[in-house]
Amino acid sequence: MERKNEILELSFEFAIEIIEYSELLEEKRKYIIARQLLKSGTSIGANTREAQSAESKADFIHKLKIAHKEAEETEYWLLLCEKALSYPSPPNEMKINLLSIQKLLSKIISTAKLK
Repeated sequence: MERKNEILELSFEFAIEIIEYSELLEEKRKYIIARQLLKSGTSIGANTREAQSAESKADFIHKLKIAHKEAEETEYWLLLCEKALSYPSPPNEMKINLLSIQKLLSKIISTAKLK
């Protein structure tokens, strides 16, 4: 039986949410932020997945730190969308999911540093 990898699942599902929200932004002709959000939001999962094939513990931690930075950037773009009056607000669940990913990444990074 294969073990479930929570961070991979969460970041993949979040990437799907980001794609859908970015498409909504593009429909509203908000192309620049849509592309920025698409890049950073999907990069979280890509870096998390890449970390699974890390060459060393240091490489694993480094890739997860990149994923965490991308999550921070994504949070910034979502906050801009939320506060800008001419933008459709991101779904509340998306922000909750991002926070879960950020917390889990922090936990994995700190645990990996201790080992």
